[in-house]
Amino acid sequence: MALDGIVISAMVQELKSCIIGGRISKIAQPEPDELMLTIKNERKNYRLLISAGASLPLIYFTETNKPGPLTAPNFCMLLRKHISGGKILAIRQPGLERIIHFDIEHLNELGDICQKTLTVEIMGKHSNIIFCSPDGTIIDSIKHISSQVSSVREVLPGRKYFIPDTQNKHDPLSVSYDVFRQVISGRPVPLAKAIYTSFTGISPLIAEELCHRASLESSRSANSFSDDELLHLFRQFELLMDSVKEHEFSPCIITRGSEPVEFSVLPLTMYRDLQQTPCDTVSQMLESYYAARNAVTRIRQKSADLRRIVQTALDRERKKYDLQLKQLKDTEKRDKYRIYGELLNTYGYGVEPGSKKFTALNYYTNEEITIPLDDTLSPQENARKYFDRYSKQKRTFEHLSGLIHETEDEISHLESIGTALDIALSEEDLVQIKEELTQYGYIRRHPGGKRVKVTSKPFHYLSSDGYHIYVGKNNYQNEELTFKFATGNDWWFHAKGAPGSHVIVKANNEMPPDTTFEEAARLAAYYSKNRAAEKVEIDYVEKKHVKKVNGAKPGFVIYHTNYSMVIGSDISGIQEIR
Repeated sequence: MALDGIVISAMVQELKSCIIGGRISKIAQPEPDELMLTIKNERKNYRLLISAGASLPLIYFTETNKPGPLTAPNFCMLLRKHISGGKILAIRQPGLERIIHFDIEHLNELGDICQKTLTVEIMGKHSNIIFCSPDGTIIDSIKHISSQVSSVREVLPGRKYFIPDTQNKHDPLSVSYDVFRQVISGRPVPLAKAIYTSFTGISPLIAEELCHRASLESSRSANSFSDDELLHLFRQFELLMDSVKEHEFSPCIITRGSEPVEFSVLPLTMYRDLQQTPCDTVSQMLESYYAARNAVTRIRQKSADLRRIVQTALDRERKKYDLQLKQLKDTEKRDKYRIYGELLNTYGYGVEPGSKKFTALNYYTNEEITIPLDDTLSPQENARKYFDRYSKQKRTFEHLSGLIHETEDEISHLESIGTALDIALSEEDLVQIKEELTQYGYIRRHPGGKRVKVTSKPFHYLSSDGYHIYVGKNNYQNEELTFKFATGNDWWFHAKGAPGSHVIVKANNEMPPDTTFEEAARLAAYYSKNRAAEKVEIDYVEKKHVKKVNGAKPGFVIYHTNYSMVIGSDISGIQEIR
C-alpha cells in the first residue's frame, strides 16, 4: 500500500519523539528527488531519508547512509546555505493530509535568528519537497511545477504555498455522523470507494478494513445501505479515528509465506489468516517492507526473460497438443473400417455388381449395418480399400498416442519450470532454472560455454515438533532432495496433479507427529502451482516408495500406495532456517 494520512500521522509521532529540538548537521541529495538529512539530538545521530519519487515517495529513519554526488545539486546547496545547523522547532501534519511541515530555526548571514519551513508532500506522482519562508512564499522546491504541468497549483520560487483543495474531501478526525451519513449515502459507488474518496488520508486498504470491521460488503453501492448500517459503520470509523488521535499505533508487516503483502500502523482484522509481523517503529516497518518488496520486484524483473521463454514454449506446446488431439479424434472410425472390410470378405459374394451400398449382419453386435461401396470396384477391392484405411488410421493413432504423451510431458515440464520461477527469491535461484532450460534446448548455450556454479540451496524449515523439512526450489533440487538427500523412511510430500516442490521430512527413523505432517503438507501446497487455492490436495508417502522413471525429466516421479490430505497453503508460523 502507499503511505496514507494515517501512516504519515504515525510517522510524525515518531519524528517528534526523536528529532524535535535536534540540529541538522548534514544535508545530502543522493538522487534528483531525494534528500538525506542527518540530525543530531541528545548525543545521537538520526539519518532521515525523504524521497519525493513519483513511483515510491517515502520518509523514514534509516541506518543506511546514501552518499550524495560529488557536486551537490542546487536545491541541496540552497538548503545547506539556509538550514545547515538549524534547529527543528516543530513537526506538523495538517489534519490527515499526506503532508509534513518541518519548522526550522536558523541564523542568517547577519547572525539574526530566522525561521523556515521544509514541507514534505507524500502524494504519489505529485510528491514534492518544498522550502518556504515564514509567510508561505516558496523559496525553492526539489521539483518545479509550472502552470503548463499543473493548472491547480504552481510550485515555483516566489509563488505562495498552499495545500490544493480540489477533491473537496472531509477531515475524518472531526466529521460528525450527520455529515458522514450524508456523504456516504449520496455516493452511487462501491462503499469502500465512497469512504476513501470522501475523506482525507484514508487509503483503499483502510476503507476495506472499515467495511470488514463493520461486516458490510465493500463492493455494494454506498447509497444502498440503511441508516442503521451506516451508523454501525460510523462507530467503527470513530473507533479507528480515536486510535489515530490517541497515537495508538502498532506498526506491522503482513506477509503471505515469505512475500510481503501489506503494511499498516493499525491492526488489520481482514488479514487474520496471514502472518502479521510487528515492528518496533514505523521506520523499521517501511524500510523492511520496501526492501522485501524491492527484492521480489527485482527478482521478477530478472526472471522476465526466462518467463517469456517458458511462456512462448508453453503456448507452442499447447497449440501442438490441441492439434494432435484433433488429429487423434479423426482416427476414431478406424475399427469401423476394419469391420467393413471383414464383412465384405465374409458376405461379399452377395453384392450385386454396380451396387453403391451393401447391408449385412454385423456379427460383433448382431445388428444390421450398411456399408458404403465404390460402384466401380469389386467387393474384394472395396474390402481392401477399407483395410488400407484401417491400417493407415491405426498407424496414425499409435504414432499420435506416443506424440501426445510426449507433448503432455513437455507441458508438465514447462509448467514445473514456471512454478519454480514463481518460487525463486534470488538471482542464485534462477541459475539452475536457466541451466535446465539450456539443457533441454529452450536456451542456446554459447559455443564454449560452461555450466555455471550453483549456489542456491533448498528451503529449510523446522517443524513445531523439531523435525527438519526441506523444500526444493526447482526440478534439479527436487531430484537431489528425493533421490540423493532423503533416506528410505523419510517422508515425501507433493501437491497432487500439479507442478510444485518436493518436500522432504527427515524422519530420523521415527514416525513424526501429525502436526509435522500437516506443516509439511502446507509447505507442499504453498510451493505449488495451486498455492492460491483455498484448499490443496497433497499426496505423501515414505520416500522408499517414490521411483524415478527412466528417461523422465528431472523431478518427475511415480509412486503408489500413497496417503492424501486436503489442506490450506498458509505457512505462517512454520519456522524457516536461513
